Amino acid sequence: MYEQSNPTNNRKYTLSTTPEGIVDSLLAHINSLDVETMLGFYESDAILVNAKGEPQRGREDIGAELSRYFSFGLPMSITARHIFVAGDLASLVLDWNIVGIGKNGEKVHMVATSNDIARKGSDGYWRYIIDNPFGTQVRSLY
Repeated sequence: MYEQSNPTNNRKYTLSTTPEGIVDSLLAHINSLDVETMLGFYESDAILVNAKGEPQRGREDIGAELSRYFSFGLPMSITARHIFVAGDLASLVLDWNIVGIGKNGEKVHMVATSNDIARKGSDGYWRYIIDNPFGTQVRSLY
């Protein structure tokens, strides 16, 4: 089993060996509220699409985007709508939310549906290759 340690909180974060386990692994990683831990959930060539529809590439850009979510200090909840698997690729449509009172004392109400792609690596573990948290949001094509 692949385990990633987080020395800050002495927890282990595992990656899934099955498509059905991807969401539980995602929740554990993202709710660590730790950028380095969450970066372990992505493949090295992954992208994270920001709310404007702009792909963020590389550890630095993805880490900066993750920091925005983690700045609220609130956990994310996820309900899987669909997980479709074809070989070593999985398409995930997930309803998610971050709701509560943030660290700054302000109300937070982020609710969206993602359209994500995970890939099974040669090591047998599933990681995100495309993280599109606002994937069903209509955006201009031009």
